[in-house]
Amino acid sequence: MMRKRERENPCGVCGHYHKYEEGEPCGICGHRMAVVTDKGSSIQVSAFPSEILPEFLYLGSYDNASRAELLKTQGISRILNTVPACQNLYKNSFTYHCLQDDERLQFDDAIQFLEQCEKDRARVLVHCMSGKSKSPAIVIAYLMKSRGWKLAQSYQWVKERRPSVELNQGVHQQLQEYEQKIFGPLENPLASAVPVFSSPVPTFSFNYPNPNDSVQVPAFNNSGATSIFARPVFNIPPQEFTFGAAHNQWNASGSHLNSNQNPTSGDIAMDGS
Repeated sequence: MMRKRERENPCGVCGHYHKYEEGEPCGICGHRMAVVTDKGSSIQVSAFPSEILPEFLYLGSYDNASRAELLKTQGISRILNTVPACQNLYKNSFTYHCLQDDERLQFDDAIQFLEQCEKDRARVLVHCMSGKSKSPAIVIAYLMKSRGWKLAQSYQWVKERRPSVELNQGVHQQLQEYEQKIFGPLENPLASAVPVFSSPVPTFSFNYPNPNDSVQVPAFNNSGATSIFARPVFNIPPQEFTFGAAHNQWNASGSHLNSNQNPTSGDIAMDGS
């Protein structure tokens, strides 16, 4: 029975009653205290698995797979277990498929099961012990085979939806070999590298040039073309403005008449004083 203090003090984060400070996941929303990794960054760990493909493919740990009620709330009905040592707990509630080799990841066997799940429109959880290496590798391989994405793109997609993913060297090597099996030998070996990504894939350029592509710079020193900034040449002499009573005038020969000069004997010069 829940103690009185627990009833009066719900979790300050999710508002439900559970032992948040002791690391207990919330039985209602799956919320759990953040876990600090070796690198010092905190990752929010949830009792719910990570959704990789909407309403179909989920990725998680053995802890996620052991929470039947939470899996049912997400509509998950099938479970792909990538670790033979992990026990399949709820055979009466879920359809299990367990990989038998603990050393080499059986990509083709797993993908065949996942393809059938997608065909049946059944939601499936792929899990290992921690959900960091083996099960993410299976999901990455499935994305390469079913979506036609390269290793780096598939890794980026999974990493952004489950930040705790950390492929070990052996698993990454198996993924590189599987990538070559699907797409053939890679011309650029660096294309299989798994960098740290900050944007989702696949990327779309919408016909804009890639920043790394060389763009031909137009030449502006063509002497044959007339510049739009060139000053036009007119045969009209410039006009001068005098802020006074007299107006500047030109005689017939084009010589300038001073404002104090009289073009006709009848005009009288204005005294500017």
